[in-house]
Amino acid sequence: MYLGQEIPVLGDFFKIHFIENPGMAFGIEFGGAYGKLFLTVFRIIAVVVITFILRQLIGKKASFKLIFGISLILAGAMGNIIDSVFYGVLFSKSTFSSTYGIAEMFPADGGYSELMHGYVVDMLHFTILKGRWPEWMPFIGGDYFEFFRPIFNIADSAITLGILYLIIFQRSIFMSEEEELLGS
Repeated sequence: MYLGQEIPVLGDFFKIHFIENPGMAFGIEFGGAYGKLFLTVFRIIAVVVITFILRQLIGKKASFKLIFGISLILAGAMGNIIDSVFYGVLFSKSTFSSTYGIAEMFPADGGYSELMHGYVVDMLHFTILKGRWPEWMPFIGGDYFEFFRPIFNIADSAITLGILYLIIFQRSIFMSEEEELLGS
């Protein structure tokens, strides 16, 4: 796919929309090459810490719910690391052209960036609601709006679902952990 290309899956509600995200969530970036390197190193350190915590929890026979939620977060973080570490080395630059914009895998001249400086590929786009603001509204009247605008990937979904899972089930997860500690 070339940058910006869309493939409708469920009409306007769900589309595969190819973008390359140079930063983190919502395209937020730290400045320049050092910012990208910092972000990638931060992701790697976070995965090492989460892996260590997960191993400790498994060793202590923590609840399946807690291990499952943290495993989702870990899997998502690892997926984004794979993109940011290797994608720029393995692929040529993508552009917004259907003729010349499709990235080439293993290009003869090398990829578009160095190791640990690649973009993260995002492709899932869900439009829940879209339209125009009423004309009478100050500052935004008549402007186009779309809810849910972010385009994300499966790794982002795993992180989000893992966090939501832990939040939703926190009472049953942490109460059972506390009860087991008090019962010992």
